[in-house]
Amino acid sequence: MFRLCSNIGMHRIDKTTIAQALLNAPGWARVGISDPKPWLREDAAEELAFTILHGIDLPDPQDARQSDMPL
Repeated sequence: MFRLCSNIGMHRIDKTTIAQALLNAPGWARVGISDPKPWLREDAAEELAFTILHGIDLPDPQDARQSDMPL
């Protein structure tokens, strides 16, 4: 039933990850999302979505003090 959600390679999505991705988005996209021109809002929304997806796909940095343990 939850095959997609239970994949080992899936990353957990939390609000901090999304917030960091939005803050790293290009400035024009952050400003453009509130522009009165619909075509610019659409372009900005696509850029923000791309930035969020790209931020989620990146592997989480591991703490050097932590070691991998076999399951």
